[in-house]
Amino acid sequence: MGAVASALRAQGHTITGSDQNVYPPMSTFLEGQGVGLSSPYAAANIPADADLIVVGNAISRGNPELEEVLNRKLLYRSLPEVLKEFFLRGRHNLVVTGTHGKTTTTSMLAWIFECAGHAPGFMIGGIPHNFGMGARLNEARHFIIEGDEYDTAFFDKRSKFLHYLPELVIVNNIEFDHADIYRDLDEIKLTFRRLLNIVPGNGVVLLNADDANAVEVGKTCPAPLVEVGFSPNAAQRIEHGTSTKAGSTFHFLGHDFSLPMIGDFNIRNAAMAISAARFYGIEFDVIARAIRSFEGVRRRQETRGEAGGITIMDDFGHHPTAIRQTIEALRVSHSGRRIAAIFEPRSNSTRRAVFQDSLPEALGLADIAIVAEVARLDQLDPNDRLDPERVMADIRAKGKLAFYEMNTAAIVDRADAELREGDLVVVFSNGGFDGLHEKLLTRLRARIA
Repeated sequence: MGAVASALRAQGHTITGSDQNVYPPMSTFLEGQGVGLSSPYAAANIPADADLIVVGNAISRGNPELEEVLNRKLLYRSLPEVLKEFFLRGRHNLVVTGTHGKTTTTSMLAWIFECAGHAPGFMIGGIPHNFGMGARLNEARHFIIEGDEYDTAFFDKRSKFLHYLPELVIVNNIEFDHADIYRDLDEIKLTFRRLLNIVPGNGVVLLNADDANAVEVGKTCPAPLVEVGFSPNAAQRIEHGTSTKAGSTFHFLGHDFSLPMIGDFNIRNAAMAISAARFYGIEFDVIARAIRSFEGVRRRQETRGEAGGITIMDDFGHHPTAIRQTIEALRVSHSGRRIAAIFEPRSNSTRRAVFQDSLPEALGLADIAIVAEVARLDQLDPNDRLDPERVMADIRAKGKLAFYEMNTAAIVDRADAELREGDLVVVFSNGGFDGLHEKLLTRLRARIA
């Protein structure tokens, strides 16, 4: 929302906005762009002469500004609609979708186009290290955007990505997620089918050949479709994929590539980006240089520090599959080290019982698992909640250490008691986790002070 506000201001519009809490760095960035900010929400914040109101998808009925907009019958649009009308129409839009890997693949693809001299516009749900920002809304011919299947706004429950006028779509994978929005996997498949249905005949869909759900969704796709993956059935097959502590290498489309990231899932992310870049004619030597120099994304297997021989790593993983893939990759790249996984059940899916069985399967791959209290526990029916004690019991049944701790102070105490030199700690959360990473490092540094 902040990036779009800034870009609209650069187009010459007068922009004001509100949030419940306004704080740096976004507040200072927007103020520096000449955007007027208000907090908290209040009906009086809506200007008398407003031409357009952009409503974020966190806003619901009862919000005083929304009620004012409806009462005054003002023109309002969702953020994806504004992106479509002000920034995407008439451009070559590359939309990266899937349950996992969207942010990394979008970042990699944008970096390839950057290295090719195209200076693309982009909108990414994270901060790529190569760019240092998550959005660039310029006038370039190509726009690369992370396509989220989450709903658009209180008045539009369709997926955001249906608004993005795709010319090229990447489908990394399809699994059940967003339990607060979708009833089951079939509903998620339906929204992906709707997306593929609007890809033009002169565009293309790149589909994960290794994912049965993605392959099924692609069967009715009216646009040209290419399956990419390790599968022998893939039209564009990844071969000789290997990962070491230094990164990964693989053979794809007749060329060898090296990637400073680990795991088959990241190799596949790279292959998707390579295939997309080739569709637009980018040369292999440029692509290889971009892949080799890709620096990753903040909060994706990002090392936050080391103390006393113990490494603390941050990872945005909050779905059992993402957690499992990360731990499996770390087993390869950090062979011989004990792995401790600390997990915060914070997303609208992992707070619920839908992943009751798959979470212990994933966390049980670590040597030590520590799970925090389920976030916003009071908002869930007891019958629908994740049961952390059951998660712990299932992990212990695998012969692994497992602990359920109620807050970050207790987690730090537990980690201090269990960790030893040489251990690798990976903290899984899609939020700030109450500053747990720095609290852990502070405690560990105190050991050797």
